[in-house]
Amino acid sequence: MPRLSERALGHIWEGLTFLKWTLYSCLIGAIVGLVAVAFHLGIDLAAELRGERPWIVWLLPLGGMSIVLLYRVCGMEKDRGTNLVLVAVRDAERLKLRTAPLIFLSTILTHLVGGSAGREGAALQLGASLSAYVGRKLRLDQHDGRIVVMCGMAAAFSALFGTPLTAALFAMEVVTVGRMYYAAMVPCLLSSYTAALVAHAFGLHAIHGYPVHDALDLELLPILQVSILGVLCAVLSVFFCKMMHAAPRLYARYLPGPLIRAAAGGALVLGLTLLAGDQTYNGAGDAVIRRMLAGDTIPEAFLLKILFTALTLGAGFRGGEIVPVLFTGCAFGTWAGPMLGLPHSFSGALGMAAVFCGATNCPLSSILLAFELFGGEGLPLYALCCGASYMLSGYHGLYSEQKIIYSKFKPEWVDKKAD
Repeated sequence: MPRLSERALGHIWEGLTFLKWTLYSCLIGAIVGLVAVAFHLGIDLAAELRGERPWIVWLLPLGGMSIVLLYRVCGMEKDRGTNLVLVAVRDAERLKLRTAPLIFLSTILTHLVGGSAGREGAALQLGASLSAYVGRKLRLDQHDGRIVVMCGMAAAFSALFGTPLTAALFAMEVVTVGRMYYAAMVPCLLSSYTAALVAHAFGLHAIHGYPVHDALDLELLPILQVSILGVLCAVLSVFFCKMMHAAPRLYARYLPGPLIRAAAGGALVLGLTLLAGDQTYNGAGDAVIRRMLAGDTIPEAFLLKILFTALTLGAGFRGGEIVPVLFTGCAFGTWAGPMLGLPHSFSGALGMAAVFCGATNCPLSSILLAFELFGGEGLPLYALCCGASYMLSGYHGLYSEQKIIYSKFKPEWVDKKAD
């Protein structure tokens, strides 16, 4: 009887825990979803204003300096961005609430003046800082606090990008590659779904898939072609990460202060914009991705997008890296894939998933991303391309605080940070 009683009590505790996380997750999903909707609308408005008034790009140096001053006034000049979010999950480091309004305003300003940046990486910081604050108000312990931060990450990603499954898994996978926080699965899924529903209620259906109609079946020749493309995407993802890490170091080496670096970086991006002749490489680049998948080929686009993004974020502008990664992968795929004999739009989609995988070291999330963005057709080949990119990108990554637990080449423990 005592044993049965303990078992019964265990089941009751499990049920109450499930109920607790159902309530907390939906609450976080709703709060973060609402803020993410405002964030989405703000960025869209900024991009629209810049599109209607192209002269705004001349304010790039001033915009960069304003962002640096904003962080300095708020005592966040040494903010580590998304890296701090990863540390908060892994080591329970405290996230400050002021991160949310800072990344909110500074990312919108970056998009307004024409910096090359995304929004999903910024959304991770936004959602994490808000959810961490909610967790403190709910007086959650250290372990539950980590789950709450992952819920916020998933909710913000989902509301902005419209891929709730990917958002939930990415929040669990990106922190420590090779060790999933399965206790966070239901909370992250519920937060992600709630935030997606909030976004849909406001008419934001996010991306809802890209047009890819020429996916191939699983046959010998496509397997060989896709494997080669995966290898090339691995090389490109390493180059992307190297550029993103090198840019801030070069700025710091040759320019003495944050304000000067921001002004110089803004001037460099402005100069490149004038040389390009249009604003193809400013902002996130969602519309350009659609154009390329629909048939456009811009051979130099993947290199220029990397350059624009590295110069922007390295100088102190704020924003995400994920859409620039997808842009880079799409541009490279639509150029290199047809030379391998692959269909145009399918090549672009493969490039998007594979470069994302190589840069984030998240193979499962990358396969789910391909599924949610492009549908189930051709999924085995997306998985192969992502697998090749993950394996051959080595231990490089966008986030220097990301830990890779197991070797990519044999079943052994390595426990090293991405570089």
